[in-house]
Amino acid sequence: MAKEELIEMNGRVAEILPDSRYRVILDNGHELVAYTGGKMRKNHIRIIAGDLVSLELSPTT
Repeated sequence: MAKEELIEMNGRVAEILPDSRYRVILDNGHELVAYTGGKMRKNHIRIIAGDLVSLELSPTT
């Protein structure tokens, strides 16, 4: 899948889950489980509940 096909959305971290996963509530009210990208994990960037995050979603076909 090409990078141009990703959908970018904003949300707020609601809950921290195991294995570097997070429950995120999007601006439109939808709730999903997200994970950190490679560089954020490599550089040990910490995300806590309440942080505003930007997500890239892949559309399903």
